[in-house]
Amino acid sequence: MICVTNEIKIDENEIKFQFIKASGPGGQNVNKVATAVQLRFDVTNSPSLPGDVRARLIRLAGRRITGDRILIIEAKRFRKQEQNRQDAINRFVKLIKKASEKPKPRIKTKQTRASKKRLLAAKRHRSMLKKLRHRVEISED
Repeated sequence: MICVTNEIKIDENEIKFQFIKASGPGGQNVNKVATAVQLRFDVTNSPSLPGDVRARLIRLAGRRITGDRILIIEAKRFRKQEQNRQDAINRFVKLIKKASEKPKPRIKTKQTRASKKRLLAAKRHRSMLKKLRHRVEISED
């Protein structure tokens, strides 16, 4: 069981790991050993996630989620397979924690009367400056 929050606990059977060859440092070993990890998690069929968390997770995941609503997290920072596996789990937990936070509701605010007056005064001042740039007409009397 992976404990994300007090309410959200994800069964390890819901997560699938696939080990692939990683690019980057590792010398000759990099071509022989599959050290990179792909963590796969089916978001829509997971009984562990509440509906609102599921919707926010899909929105937060962005490009990491497929058309079938499967979350894929790739970890290849380390040379050891176990470290990459743990890194993928940590990033997965962090993403779900962020999705579990309820967004703060927006409170509508109204402009104050004084701020409206200041805005109009600034507009009048700017308008006057622009009027003064125009050519002056001299009348012959």
